[in-house]
Amino acid sequence: MTITAEYALMSHLLRRAGLGFSYDELQEYVELGYEGAVEKLLNPKSYPNFDYYDFIRRHPQGDGQVGALPAQMTYFYHLLNSKRPLEEKMALFWHQVFATGISKGNDPHSMLSQMDMFREEGMGNYRTLLIKLAQDPAMIFWLDN
Repeated sequence: MTITAEYALMSHLLRRAGLGFSYDELQEYVELGYEGAVEKLLNPKSYPNFDYYDFIRRHPQGDGQVGALPAQMTYFYHLLNSKRPLEEKMALFWHQVFATGISKGNDPHSMLSQMDMFREEGMGNYRTLLIKLAQDPAMIFWLDN
């Protein structure tokens, strides 16, 4: 494969918008063209995400158990296998901005729910995100409310 300007531009876009990509994903985005790729990244809800039940079938210890390790496993599997790279990057960004942690309450399911909320609202209206965050159990517990 020769590196063309198209591949270089798309590689740059995907490095900035996501957390890495495979050659097949790069090829898919190149075929969409720059405008189509940006549209796909900015409208993640119109594309299917990873199959959560496939994860449970392959890694049954990653779901439904108490403790931080299964929750972290679930989170990283989602992060690495998502077909919505910008949505994942924005969820990670909001998680870093609004700090909560599993160390305080040891409730991994509330942390996973919070990450799901960041995925759902992270690229939308900031006011809606803040309202959902104020109602989020992980944040309420983190703030000792």
